[in-house]
Amino acid sequence: MALDKATVAHIARLARLRVEDKDLEPMARELDGILAWIEQLNEVDTSGVEPMASVVDARLPRRKDEVIDGGQAEKILANATGAAHGFFTVPKVVE
Repeated sequence: MALDKATVAHIARLARLRVEDKDLEPMARELDGILAWIEQLNEVDTSGVEPMASVVDARLPRRKDEVIDGGQAEKILANATGAAHGFFTVPKVVE
């Protein structure tokens, strides 16, 4: 697939890139090389290959999902600028 200068200029505009006219021809050759390499990938037989997210077959360790209160209310409220009866207190904002 041969790209001409007009196509490269159009791609650059879509990508919101400013490309000088003198750089369009070298960029067209470079993009041609990239597209040729991608076309080579179509020749690879991938039938029977499972899709993967990583080359290493590893599973993340999982923990039991339990709902807890944290047991640190005193430590958390110690950082508050104001606390009363186990809750944060804030200044009144509605008149």
